[in-house]
Formats: sequence, structure tokens, C-alpha cells
Amino acid sequence: MPTAELLSPAMAVAIVGSMLLLLGLGVWIGLALVGVALVATLLYATRMPGEAMATTIFGSLSSWTLTSLPLFIWMGEILFRSKISEYMFRGLAPWMAPLPGRLMQVNVVGSAIFAAISGSSAATCATIGKMTMPELEKRGYPAEMVIGSLAGAGTLGLLIPPSIIMIVYGVTADVSINKLFIAGVIPGVLLAGLFMLYVGGWSLLHPERIPVNDLKVDFAGKLRASADLVPTVLLIAGVLGSIYAGIATATESAAIGVLGALALSIFSGGFTWRVFADTVAGAMKTTTMIMLILAGSSFLTIAMGFTGVPRALAEWVAQLGLSQGQLLLALTLLYIVLGCLLDGISMVLLTMAVLLPVVTAAKFDLLWFGIYIVIVVEMAQVTPPVGFNLFVLQSMTRRDIGFISRVAFPFFLIMLLFVGLIYLFPGVVTWLPQQMAKG
Repeated sequence: MPTAELLSPAMAVAIVGSMLLLLGLGVWIGLALVGVALVATLLYATRMPGEAMATTIFGSLSSWTLTSLPLFIWMGEILFRSKISEYMFRGLAPWMAPLPGRLMQVNVVGSAIFAAISGSSAATCATIGKMTMPELEKRGYPAEMVIGSLAGAGTLGLLIPPSIIMIVYGVTADVSINKLFIAGVIPGVLLAGLFMLYVGGWSLLHPERIPVNDLKVDFAGKLRASADLVPTVLLIAGVLGSIYAGIATATESAAIGVLGALALSIFSGGFTWRVFADTVAGAMKTTTMIMLILAGSSFLTIAMGFTGVPRALAEWVAQLGLSQGQLLLALTLLYIVLGCLLDGISMVLLTMAVLLPVVTAAKFDLLWFGIYIVIVVEMAQVTPPVGFNLFVLQSMTRRDIGFISRVAFPFFLIMLLFVGLIYLFPGVVTWLPQQMAKG
């Protein structure tokens, strides 16, 4: 059999080229991954490709950890179709109205809260947008800031746990999903705070664009309004509290979340059997799409091992003598480009097979790297032409995709800045998991 060292550069070009060709022809990403892996296995493996494909795919999809994925997706579908967003607006608006930016801050805070019970960026963006946009438009808030803050803050659905991307990364990189969930809390809160600072700062610079505060509510009235947030807080406590307290795994907490979301939907008056069927169908569609990509990715990982490309790439990067910062800069640029072409889950699964040996050789903490991956995938949600949040907002506002991309760009820059922040201060990511481990 030919040596991997001689064939690795050519194979790298061939794999990337064939992948781009298949994607350009419109082949589903999961099937494209399987096709490329099948050819690589035929050429460079001594095992029968059918046997390798069957055992690898079965092994990757039979993981107990993966059972949390469809449950969290289903929970998000239930909440998306419930009336919980209406209660959230009523509970948050009196508290946000006195702040700089006034009710636009509901976009950020509401997204952060909904992210803690959703796990999906698109669902967060759509649900909070459905809740706030009619009210903000009626009151005369500037459209560019309303839409931009929704696009940016909606990405918090990936960073604040539970997160579908974290589950996918954890399974792929063999990192504890519970630890990833815990590690995402402080970065998620800090990033939401940066978004709020930007919205508030912009509003202070353009006071003439911000309507007067028409919600004059005393403290007792604010407390009464906060009662509308109680169901949401209880659901967050049930899902995340069970994980942080160490009494439930990610899968068990997902089951708690589904039951809690169903209860909220019923008691809020938004539950019908038609809604129930729609949530099941939506969850099945999203789950099967992710599972197909995950299956193809696992097979491609094995095939890449046969070709020797990951090892050769890791050795090549090591020979370059790049510092961690230089490597991180190169990877960030790579993910920004990929984010213009692929959705977040595809980005993670397509790159992990090649990059895990590289980042391991560079001595990155894989837990920290998981949060970094989530943030750069967040950036991909607002980069055209394949930014999911842009599509969601385009369908809701009927605005041109160029306009939505432009108003979301400041929030893209904030996320880029945040990547640098967690690199300089890695404890932002690792401190809380370490404290929970000690406890």
C-alpha cells in the first residue's frame, strides 16, 4: 500500500476537492461525507469498506450520550410553539425600560434566558423575534438596531447551555457534555453583557432615535410582572440545575426539560394535538439531519486515519512552529470562511477529523477549545450567504439579506473580540468547571 507520507498532500487536495464538488452538485452533506470516506477507504485501507462503514456508523450513533440530542431539540420545538415568549416579554419589559436602549435590551436578555432552555440559535432568534419585533416596531424603535440585536443575541442559543453544538462537539471530541455545559455559562453571560453594552452605548450616542419610556412601573409593579418569568426560571432550574447539582446527566436533564416544556405549553394554553404533532415532526427532521452528518463524519474520521492526512497535517503544523495564538488566528480565519458556506453543525463535523490531532499537538485544552468552537460557529450564524439567523430574520421581516447582514456586523465583531478575550483569559471558560469538580 502507498505510504501516507508521500500521498498526504495529494490526498488532502483530493479529499477537499471531491468534497467541494459533491457539495456544489447539491449532494446532502452527510452523503457527501460518506462518499468521500468510501473512496478513501477503498484506496488506502486493507479493510473492506462496507465493514468499516457499518461498524463505524453504528458505533458513533449508538452512543448513550447522543440520546440527549433529540430530546433537547424536541424541547426547543415545544417552546418555540408555546406562548412562553409572550410571558417573557411581559416579565422583562418593566425591568429593561429604564436602561439605555430601553426595550431593545429585551432582545438580548430574552435571548439569553430562552437560550438556557432551547439549545438552538435559530429557535432563539425566531422565538424572541416573534415576541419583541411587533412591540418594538409599534413603539418606533430603529429597525437596524432591533434586527441587528436579534441576529447577534440569537446566537446565544448555541453558547448558553443546553446547546446542540456542544453535544455534537462533545461526542466528536470525546469531551464531557456536562463539563461543556458548565463551561458555557460564564462566557454566555459575559457575551450577553457585551451585547447589552453595545446596544446601550449606541442608544446613548443616538438618543433621538430611542422612544421615550412609556412603561412607568413602580417596584411593586415590576415584581408583579416578574411572576410571568417564574415558569421559565423553573424550567431552567430543572434542566441546568439538575446537571450542576450532579444529580442528572445531560440526557436525564433533557428528559426533564421535555416534560417541563410540555407542562408549560399545556398550562400556557398553547398546547393542541396539532402542535404536539408539529413538535415531534420538527424534532425528527432536525435530528435525522444531524445524525446523517454525524454518521458521515465518523466514517470520514476513520478514512482519514487510513490516508494519514491528519497525522501529516499535525506534523506539518508542528514544523511551522506556530504559537498557540498564531494557530488560533489561522483557525478563526478558516472558520469565518467556512461560516460563509456551511451551517454550524457541518462546520464542526467536517473539521474535527482533521483538526483534533492539530489542536491536541498544540496542547489546547479540548474543553476550552469546545467553547471556542461554539463562539466561532455563533459568528457563522450571522455571516452571509449561509447564516441561519439571517435567514430567520429575512423570513420574519422581508428585508434584504444585505441589510440584515450589515446591521448584524457589529455583533459579529463583538464575538470576534470575545474570541480574543477567552484566549487571553482562559479562566473565563475553565474556572467554573474546575470549581464544580472540586465541589
